[in-house]
Amino acid sequence: MSAVDVLIEAPERRENRSRFEMAVRRFEEENARDPNTAIIEGESIPYELFYAQRLTEWVLRLCPAASEALLLAARCQHLCRWMIPRASYEMTRPGYLTWRADLKQFHARKSAEILAEVGYPRTVIDRVRSLNLKRDLGRDREVQVLEDALCLVTLQHQLGDLMRKTEREKMITIVQKTWKKMSPAAREAALELSYSDDERALITAALSSSGEGLKR
Repeated sequence: MSAVDVLIEAPERRENRSRFEMAVRRFEEENARDPNTAIIEGESIPYELFYAQRLTEWVLRLCPAASEALLLAARCQHLCRWMIPRASYEMTRPGYLTWRADLKQFHARKSAEILAEVGYPRTVIDRVRSLNLKRDLGRDREVQVLEDALCLVTLQHQLGDLMRKTEREKMITIVQKTWKKMSPAAREAALELSYSDDERALITAALSSSGEGLKR
């Protein structure tokens, strides 16, 4: 079931279908411009287009009754991320943090422009922005769902590539930090994923050294 189909299942939401479809289409048009690609079943697709689709899928798996704002936030969380490359900042910890902060504002601003363009009211735009910026994480259930989905996409689709580029001790720390961000339900979902032997060994080492272990 697509994000649009989920949105219109409830009768009170049907009037929003056209607007929602336009927003998703505009987000996909922008992300389709990503010069970076992912190879999926032998086919090359723009990476941020792939990422947005996988993030939306996880949001729906974790929260089948996801609100319109949450579905929109999932679709635009990393909108046009390639436009602000990591290499344009100092390759230091402060440089990394500045890059991440700037990206958050960039994604929120660009998505707000598109939502306004297709006719969303300020209340929805502000809510999507709040979700994109992960405000009230730990208190807002929808923000936690989005955070869980982000972590699960990392574990399912990005872990192997990260391991190839990052030293093991740093990867252990990354996995531990990712695990701490996740809700119990998301951790359960993470344990059900298929991993390579090297990936599972890394996760086992990270959780064991943090005292978590591969608990179900």
